[in-house]
Amino acid sequence: MAMTSSVAQTPIARKISTNAVIRTVFANGSISRADIAKLTGLSKQTISDVVRDLEDDGWLKPVGQTDGRPGRNAITYEINAKAGLAVSIDLGSTKIVAAICDLLGKVVAETKVSTDPRGGMHLVNQFSDLIVELALAAGTTADKLRLIVLGSPGVLDPATGHINVAPSIPGIDAINLRQVFSDRMGIPVIVENDVNLAAQGERWRGHGVETSNFAFVALGTGVGMGIIANGTLLRGARGAAGEIAYLPIGGDAFDPGGFKLGTFESAVGSVAMLRRYVGFGGRNASTVADLFAAFNAGETSAAAAIEETARLVAVAIAAIGAALDPELVITGGSIGARPELVNAIRGFLPRCTPYPPRIEISRFGNRAALMGGMGIAVERMHDDLFGVKLREV
Repeated sequence: MAMTSSVAQTPIARKISTNAVIRTVFANGSISRADIAKLTGLSKQTISDVVRDLEDDGWLKPVGQTDGRPGRNAITYEINAKAGLAVSIDLGSTKIVAAICDLLGKVVAETKVSTDPRGGMHLVNQFSDLIVELALAAGTTADKLRLIVLGSPGVLDPATGHINVAPSIPGIDAINLRQVFSDRMGIPVIVENDVNLAAQGERWRGHGVETSNFAFVALGTGVGMGIIANGTLLRGARGAAGEIAYLPIGGDAFDPGGFKLGTFESAVGSVAMLRRYVGFGGRNASTVADLFAAFNAGETSAAAAIEETARLVAVAIAAIGAALDPELVITGGSIGARPELVNAIRGFLPRCTPYPPRIEISRFGNRAALMGGMGIAVERMHDDLFGVKLREV
């Protein structure tokens, strides 16, 4: 069985003291009881009691001793990171990336597999098998895990966790994914839109750490956007805020053929880029990676395809800027992480908006959603276990 904390059974004063101790250890790393007392203002006896309880319950561990100070050396403590483990899963139309992280957000096991094309319940079975394998690789078992965060394409109902629209994942909108998956694993499951997770990954440990207003724009097979407004994820009335695939840019917005994938996605996604390349006379690329290789080799058809795509994306970012006024736009995804495209976007932006936002490529590449899932998992574990809001540490 997983360890349980004694925090929930203690009086409110002890809970407050425990919260203060845990926050101090998180903020300072390896630290002695005397230094915790100095930093928190709590009595040495209270600190000793709290540290003893946390050590007995497995949340703190002794890691060394102080030295170079007058008097006796003191034992130093740090968080026992492996006492709390959670899973982050990034579901894509062609591949699944999953990782187990500890209480400090360190990856202890990771894997990548092809997505089961049958979708629906077959994906739940695939997730379950992946978690069992990951737990074994992490030196634990699936029943010891505390939480699963799953990122998926599509429009998510934030109240129910139901995915209402996910054209690239068959059958996923026909099941209550959060409930079915949670019941299967016996632990809580959080389901989130994958691009929203990517935005939260940047907010956790990426370019968004220092700003409260930014947008994460994912460009790849599909397109999407996650919005952090005043430090909070913006979801919209139906959970569809940021679904920029449906912006009326790059095509006829009244063509119902664009209702499934979206007018903008149909104009700038990977399929559109390759179609544009062929239309400009290109013959040497069958994938987007090939197209960028042709661009770097000086092929004019590839340069024209990338330039036209960048022009359309710049118009979309100008529209985003007019509506949201972000300080920063972070680009990611298999296409959005390419500096060749982003440099071209930067060149077009001042020509279509008087206030172009700063553009940065995601620090995490295709791992941004996975990072966001880990960030949410770590914050939820800390809050559930200790009542500690990490944003306050």
